[in-house]
Amino acid sequence: MARERSVAAALGGWSARHRKTAVFGWLLFVVLATVVGGAVGQQGLTDAQNGVGSSAQALQILQNAGLSDPASEMVLVHSASQTADAASFRTAVDAVVSGVQATGQSAPIQSPYSAGLISKDGHSALVMFDVVGDPDKASDHAQPILDAVAKVRAQHPDMKFDEFGDTSGQKWLNDSLGKDFKRAEWTAVPLAFGILLVAFGALLAAVLPVLLAVTAFVAALGLLDLVSHAIPVASTSTSVMLLMGLAVGVDYCLFYLRRERQERAAGRSPQEALRVAAATSGHSVLVSGITVMVAMAGMFLTGMHIFDGFALASILVVAIAMLGSVTVLPALLSMLGDRIDWGRRKNRRHRSARQAGTAYPAGSAYPASSAYPAGSGYPGGPAQPAGLAQPVSLDQPAAVKTGRLWNATMAKVLNHPKSFAALAAAALVVLAIPALGMKTQSLGVNQLLPSSSPLVQTYNEISAEFPASPSPGMIVVQTPDVAAPAVTQAVEAFKTQAAAAGALGSGPVQVTPYPAQHVLKILFPVAGRDADAQAVSAIRKISDTIVPHTFGAIPHTTAATGGSLALSTDFNRQLDRSLLPVFVFVVSVTFLLMLFAFRSWVIAATAIVLNLLSTAAAYGVMVAVFQHGWGAGLVGTKPVGALESWIPLFVFVVLFGLSMDYHVFVVSRIREARERGLSTKDAVAHGLRATAGAITSAAAIMVAVFAVFGTLDMQDFKQLGVGLAVAILLDATVIRVVLLPTVMILLGERNWRRGRRSVTLRPGLHPEAVGGPVRIEAGRQQ
Repeated sequence: MARERSVAAALGGWSARHRKTAVFGWLLFVVLATVVGGAVGQQGLTDAQNGVGSSAQALQILQNAGLSDPASEMVLVHSASQTADAASFRTAVDAVVSGVQATGQSAPIQSPYSAGLISKDGHSALVMFDVVGDPDKASDHAQPILDAVAKVRAQHPDMKFDEFGDTSGQKWLNDSLGKDFKRAEWTAVPLAFGILLVAFGALLAAVLPVLLAVTAFVAALGLLDLVSHAIPVASTSTSVMLLMGLAVGVDYCLFYLRRERQERAAGRSPQEALRVAAATSGHSVLVSGITVMVAMAGMFLTGMHIFDGFALASILVVAIAMLGSVTVLPALLSMLGDRIDWGRRKNRRHRSARQAGTAYPAGSAYPASSAYPAGSGYPGGPAQPAGLAQPVSLDQPAAVKTGRLWNATMAKVLNHPKSFAALAAAALVVLAIPALGMKTQSLGVNQLLPSSSPLVQTYNEISAEFPASPSPGMIVVQTPDVAAPAVTQAVEAFKTQAAAAGALGSGPVQVTPYPAQHVLKILFPVAGRDADAQAVSAIRKISDTIVPHTFGAIPHTTAATGGSLALSTDFNRQLDRSLLPVFVFVVSVTFLLMLFAFRSWVIAATAIVLNLLSTAAAYGVMVAVFQHGWGAGLVGTKPVGALESWIPLFVFVVLFGLSMDYHVFVVSRIREARERGLSTKDAVAHGLRATAGAITSAAAIMVAVFAVFGTLDMQDFKQLGVGLAVAILLDATVIRVVLLPTVMILLGERNWRRGRRSVTLRPGLHPEAVGGPVRIEAGRQQ
């Protein structure tokens, strides 16, 4: 009884027979997704949704009560030659105050002289004020204030006027990041196209994967906008989507198109080449895409909205790119035929498929009774198109040509597997060693942005002239009566216990009641400096012990600890708690998917171990560069002493998903060769030769795309881009070219073990039949 063909083969066959439907259906889908998404817009995260725990609860209470803190702004007035008590200095300060107030964009401003905001050396004064309007749209109010300060600066050229705060900072970030991401988009796409042009040597063949990847991203972006109204997403999710979409979209099309070109070069007709590509590379694309999406789904286990957005964006773009690769791409290839070689360079290296000789012996006709059912349009069925020279067996390998240097190198690797496996593993372990001292934290503005930026320079100047404790902590109390004696007693008890615990810094505790909203807001100084260990310990004592003890006994009352330090602390604690569940989920599901795809627990376990090695090595490189500063200048940055807190978890999930691209693609070709009766060593050699070009091109594209993001100004995106680029480079070279083949050779027949028994591999097995291999023999199927 014939087995059912694979899903990828069915999709490829349908697309080839319904070419116009597939192509125009794809275009209609992209247009509709874009139009609908653009019409509804994207729903971003609120400040409360960006956080977790008690600090997020505090923000949510204020938000529900309409009491969100206004955006704040500071102007540093400095003179090297005169002090603040000089008449001209006072005139300059008064000009700043009156000029800003005249814009109508600020609340009443208190003079720095009456507020005590004069530096110890007397050469600087700090003008502080709140900005009116929605704090989430503070950048809309920035320009009039910036213009007012610029006017005063022009009137007093002998003095410095530096502005910093929520308003100017938000505007600078919007402008800077907008330019950065436009540059990244305009750089990544041409880079991918250039690499594909070199790989295929034909203009049209290089354009198709880029077009499909870009349209997949555009469609996914429209769907993300639509879905965000049910699941709000962070603005950075769009950047993650672009990064993932270009990487996997181009790679999937590349794998598919490469296999189709190899089969054409081996002598197959366009129809037969497309069928083989659908049944083999199409299957690998589906397995890889599903693995990536499942790995991305691990981020939902963090319980954090920002990771929910990352997961949603990644899953959408990978699903659409995968769908396009196995539907619209076969349709386009069926339409174009050998015209896909249009624009090909005329040289020996890039011969057209029609010029290539056949690699198949005469009489290798595909049996009439095959793994494909009659009427399917595949070999052996009556719907097979007319005009084929002869039916061709999928069991015969396509001709594969590789360079002399590649062959010589691989011969040494495969002939000395123990030595090269030990060398590759040792190299990865050495690279991973710095990861043992990994430190993560929520980076401040002076760490996230380059030190040369005006924003950071102003921040550093203000911090130097006005050294302060961490940003004030905040307690938000929601209670029926803010003036009740029990509430007043709780406030006094908080002050006493926090001071006794050493958790309060110098300065007053400010208590602001909002009777109409039934909310009481308490601002207090935190012990320590910035986000050092003392400050973190202090905010944890207050949040975990003191606030519940003092306010917890009041009936119908909720008290939550907030502020920027509490937000950062809660975020990091939640990350720490979610690491193990995410790790277990991603590793377990990846193992099961590999087990299902290859029917071998040894291959599945090997994939997990190799992925962990490459991830650890990537962590080590990131720690070395960004934490210790080793080679930081090469990527245009300076060490910041830590990795951004969300980066390690995100990199782990992404790498575990993306590395499966290469693993599935290579091992599938090795298994094909093994099922044709080759020894494990010969099958490994054939699999590497067959995938060398595709793996090199795919890795080059991913590394280029990620490296472009490594050039952005923001430190977190720089860390993300460099980490992923290094990891993919290691994965495509050390892992897939050296460690994977040598380990498989050393394991030998144990590679194909299935539970307690080994998988029986016999010559003539069809590579991609659903439900396991199918033996085709003398017109019979066993």
